[in-house]
Amino acid sequence: PITLDQERLAEALEDRVVLITGGGGSIGGELARQVCRFRPSRLVLLGRGENSLWAIEQELRRDFPGLPLALELCDIRNPHRLNQAFQRWRPEVVFHAAAHKHVPFLERHPEEAVENNIFGTRNVLEAARNAGVRRCVNISTDKAVNPANVLGVSKRIAEYLVLEASRQAPAGTRYISVRFGNVLGSR
Repeated sequence: PITLDQERLAEALEDRVVLITGGGGSIGGELARQVCRFRPSRLVLLGRGENSLWAIEQELRRDFPGLPLALELCDIRNPHRLNQAFQRWRPEVVFHAAAHKHVPFLERHPEEAVENNIFGTRNVLEAARNAGVRRCVNISTDKAVNPANVLGVSKRIAEYLVLEASRQAPAGTRYISVRFGNVLGSR
């Protein structure tokens, strides 16, 4: 268990537009549930799975009535659509949780890890920069430490992209990566 600084989180999220990529996924959905507690001015869930977006939308509308909520059916591999969504909502905080995470599938289909986890992350970072995002948190994996599989390598490269975006970002802007271990109940 991790103890979070609730005051600093409230400061970072309250009355801010927050966008979550992979918003319908198990990690993105849990991030959405947690973010809602800090009363953002709007929560934007972006993802390509229409059924999972619909399900989390129903849950959040029930549990957080009155919270301004927007959904963007969008694939992070499509830079044009991604830029449209970022320009429309102008998020201040982004949690980038969209990724392929299934180790055996990615071993069999490494090109999908490159397309989604690497190029998709690059697209998110460019859209964030173009929209003036102040905080961008990339959700990575412990498998990026001394990577031994395609998932780990693709997420390690994504971390390097975030690090480079951070170096090029204007003063006061933070782009960071956090590594999760295996997530219980993850899809």
